[in-house]
Amino acid sequence: MAELAEIVETGPDRRVHGVVRWRRLDLRKVVADRFGVAYHERTIGKILKAIGFSHISARPRHPGQDPKVMEDFKKTSFGP
Repeated sequence: MAELAEIVETGPDRRVHGVVRWRRLDLRKVVADRFGVAYHERTIGKILKAIGFSHISARPRHPGQDPKVMEDFKKTSFGP
């Protein structure tokens, strides 16, 4: 369980795993490959909840995102 928690907290490597954030479907494959156990994706969700994770995740950031450009955009865009 501790190793799975570390995998989830570390997050996927886009080049290796092909995803920018973990989904239960992706973790199901990682668990099957790493531990040799095949779980249903609902069971993966239950395991994640049992070790303290929620289903809510932060929005992934684009790898080419430039923080300075984002700040400049915020300063020139109009609010509601």
